[in-house]
Amino acid sequence: MRLRLIVALAAGVVLSLPLTRPFQALAQVIIPSREKTASKAPDDVPRSDLRIDRTEVLVPVAVNDNYNRPVSGLEKENFRVFDDKVEQVITSFSMEDEPVAVGLVFDTSGSMSGTEREERMAATEFFKTANPEDEFALVEFDSAPRLVVPVTPDPSKVTYQLLFTHTKGSTALLDAVFLGLHEIKKSSKKRKALVVISDGGENNSRYTATEIKNVVKESDVLIYSIGVFADPLYTDAGGVLSSISEQTGGRMFRSRGNRLSDIAQKISIDLRNRYLLGYVPSNRERNGRYHVIEVKIVPPKGLPPVKAHWRTGYYAPTE
Repeated sequence: MRLRLIVALAAGVVLSLPLTRPFQALAQVIIPSREKTASKAPDDVPRSDLRIDRTEVLVPVAVNDNYNRPVSGLEKENFRVFDDKVEQVITSFSMEDEPVAVGLVFDTSGSMSGTEREERMAATEFFKTANPEDEFALVEFDSAPRLVVPVTPDPSKVTYQLLFTHTKGSTALLDAVFLGLHEIKKSSKKRKALVVISDGGENNSRYTATEIKNVVKESDVLIYSIGVFADPLYTDAGGVLSSISEQTGGRMFRSRGNRLSDIAQKISIDLRNRYLLGYVPSNRERNGRYHVIEVKIVPPKGLPPVKAHWRTGYYAPTE
């Protein structure tokens, strides 16, 4: 049965689908109420994950310059949004500013030997820019993934557990991403993300790259990756880290001699500086089909080149 995640703004009932494999409980379907609901107040702040309801699709967008610094101060007129190549009218525009739940997924396999200290420093740096209302979780993986710290508002629990990490075994990267998604979905925070630190050397997961990409495609969790590659020409296993990150609107950073702590700081800032664009799809067919989203930046005069990152699409409702 194909996993689908459809998130509705209208009041609804959350159903956990009966699933047969571990970690697949992360999928949820929220069914809009059949009863008439009160209209939304104009000054209400919408949820910040990409979703579609009866009227509007909301798309979080990060904009960065050539130095990977977030670009602020843009207006609605600086964005163009396309749904299946058809330009849409932007009906709402804001900057995200709310707590986030972050799952840290740490590679402790034998191929990561010698990077343990840097990984700990990266986590510490990430927590420095955290908000008091944020939540965290820690998944470690070598030959198999382990949930070391369930979702918690206390980042010290994560840093304490990282003191005991040691490298061994093979690499079950895909299984670890499944477990991270499953755990972070338990948070009540509206914004959710995973930060994966790995060399991408997948060789021991039960789940395939296609399966993980399908689940990521249907989730509303941002994924950022830090690729720790010993060989600068080395790419991760089949491009998994890069593809799943970009698919969610996040991205992968290659270490390339940069300190992991510096990259972690960039990710933390990027995660907390996103625009939120809303539009009413011109095609409102409720056929459950996947819609591809494209965002283009119309930079104001004098602005250096910038790059946008956004979730690549959504599934239309089926009823």
